[in-house]
Amino acid sequence: MNMIELLKYLFLGLIQGITEPIPVSSSGHLVLFEHFFGLQISGLSFEVLVNFASLLAVLFIYRSDLIQLTKNSVSYLVVSNKTESMKRDFYFVLYLIIGTIPAGIIGVLFQDQLAAIFKGVRVIGFTLIITGIALWLIRNLKGSKGDGELTLKDSIIIGLSQAVALIPGISRSGATIVSSMALGTKRETALKFSFFLYIPVSVGGMILSLSDLIHDPRMGELFLPYTLAFIASLVASYFSLKWFINIMQKGKLGYFSIYCFVVGIAVIILG
Repeated sequence: MNMIELLKYLFLGLIQGITEPIPVSSSGHLVLFEHFFGLQISGLSFEVLVNFASLLAVLFIYRSDLIQLTKNSVSYLVVSNKTESMKRDFYFVLYLIIGTIPAGIIGVLFQDQLAAIFKGVRVIGFTLIITGIALWLIRNLKGSKGDGELTLKDSIIIGLSQAVALIPGISRSGATIVSSMALGTKRETALKFSFFLYIPVSVGGMILSLSDLIHDPRMGELFLPYTLAFIASLVASYFSLKWFINIMQKGKLGYFSIYCFVVGIAVIILG
């Protein structure tokens, strides 16, 4: 594989890392750049691999919250003297598990069919515009519900919105953040719930694709470009998520809405 091809894979890793945390659809951007680069990447192994790199960045940034949630949830189950924080964190984890189910089931059963139905560059243009509209509608919402005020109904609705994001061009983080904020959650709660929902989905996808990665007859040739893309995605995801957390605190989601409109229209016209 020549240097130009290696640089293309490196750039795809950067694109994944930059776009995964922000609500502009990383999967849609990967499809677009693969198309413009003339790369034919078969299967979902590459996308799952660079997604897993993004997951590692999420785990690192939210490590303190994850440790606290785990400790309090386990304590809630085993100790007799339960505190309010234990109860809050236990139900937060429970609702995360429930919210994961819709995307997990639909992804396992219909991922290939969805990819076949919503295939093509122009389709991504239209779905980016849909993402932009959704972001625009909730751009000024602040919400009042914190981590301990989420309900079973909230988790199901947010989980269903994550399942909708299996359609290429519909942002996963965008869909879950939009639905969370539309349900009245605070921005920081919407952001945290969205990225914690990403953890089991990414881990599950990696496990399901591990066999394909290991037995890929081209793995010897693809090892270097895949490794470069993985590292690029990991580093870019870390800085992109840190930046997006700051953007969410300032309530500037309208910028991403405009970006989705501009890119979506450009893709429809030029694609």
